[in-house]
Amino acid sequence: MAKRTIRTERLIIVLGGAIVLLGLLILWLVSRNAFGHQEPTPEQRAQTQVHALVGKKARVTYTETGRRRAVCGYLRNGNEVVAFVSRPNRLMLETDPLKIEFEQNQSDLCPGFLKRRGDLPQ
Repeated sequence: MAKRTIRTERLIIVLGGAIVLLGLLILWLVSRNAFGHQEPTPEQRAQTQVHALVGKKARVTYTETGRRRAVCGYLRNGNEVVAFVSRPNRLMLETDPLKIEFEQNQSDLCPGFLKRRGDLPQ
């Protein structure tokens, strides 16, 4: 009985095909962001910032997506309702001492932001 051997040319073709298939699989997984860190949505980021600044009992009740990855909205802390502007690196509340800067950021980042009746000009 003759000993069966694998020819080198056939081995190169099989291994080359396996490498191509593996490369296609990795490319497909990378295009689906299977290996990357999932970035939180702007609303989730705002909730995290509110918890860090105001406290765990505060909750975001309304949000609107603004310009340049900003989120404007309202948070409730007990009976108090406070407007906020959340950017990736900063959270500003309407109760902050920098009231003019808050209003400028709100009008710049969220121009059509829903305001409370008391805040509307008469």
